[in-house]
Amino acid sequence: MSRLSRAALLLLVVASCGRYRPPSNLDNACAIANERPAYLRAMRASQSRWGVPINVQMATIHQESHFVGNARTPYRFALGIIPMGRASSAYGYAQVLDSTWDEYRRETGHPGASRRDIWAATDFMGWYMDRASRTAGIPKSDARDQYLAYHEGLGGYRNRSYESKGWLIAVAGRVQARSDLYGRQLRSCGLN
Repeated sequence: MSRLSRAALLLLVVASCGRYRPPSNLDNACAIANERPAYLRAMRASQSRWGVPINVQMATIHQESHFVGNARTPYRFALGIIPMGRASSAYGYAQVLDSTWDEYRRETGHPGASRRDIWAATDFMGWYMDRASRTAGIPKSDARDQYLAYHEGLGGYRNRSYESKGWLIAVAGRVQARSDLYGRQLRSCGLN
């Protein structure tokens, strides 16, 4: 391999490493929108199509992946050392399971949609939360209950499976608080 080829390969590898880095300030919705304007455009498109507020989408993505496009669930280990596979098939910005992603792609006519793509991830989120609103009566602006349905699935939400999971109720409360914070921030910088 020539020196030029090695240099080009190294440059390609280094450039691809930063592709899915999160924005630098995850505590400020305006900073996220300014650093990654494509995120805001994608969330606005999802809001326009499905009616889910931008701040609810942002707070959910923050909780699920911290805005890392290729995020995966951690590996499980037996005896602390033997790898047993990942905790689930959840992947991407929205941490969507394989089966739910397949359903979304089939129902929306987006067979090539990728969970690593912010546009597809936010459209998925809008689709899912719209469904939660229609079938379970959860307001689209209710980040807490939308998150509970997102995490537990619509059947689990209707069966109130989250009631025995104090940790999940606490997480959903944090998602609501972040959604409220992001909403105030977006209004203050004129982006919402």
